[in-house]
Amino acid sequence: MLAFAIKAILSGVIIALIALVGKKAPAAGALIASLPLISILGMIWLWRDTADPKLLANHAEATFWYVLPSLPMFLIIPWMLRTGIGFWLTLTASGLVTILLYLATIGIAARFGVRL
Repeated sequence: MLAFAIKAILSGVIIALIALVGKKAPAAGALIASLPLISILGMIWLWRDTADPKLLANHAEATFWYVLPSLPMFLIIPWMLRTGIGFWLTLTASGLVTILLYLATIGIAARFGVRL
């Protein structure tokens, strides 16, 4: 339970840091957010808990494939906000598009033998 609490606190601190920096310097906050810090921490925790190279390799590969369909969200959000659409509707719409792209990615990847 202590290990879980440490993981949660460290991950939360990174997210809070991104929000804090983003208030003062949006580009700097975006840079920190774009770093794969949470992915790296996840891989460290997974390795620490399992020490299974195959499991970690599968995790890293799946993370790569799941990043791709999430990227359009970062173009949809600014476009919608700049056209005057409210934040919550923008977030909901971009989230739904991302979910649909995730599902499409899973289906397309399967056709090429990539199991996600």
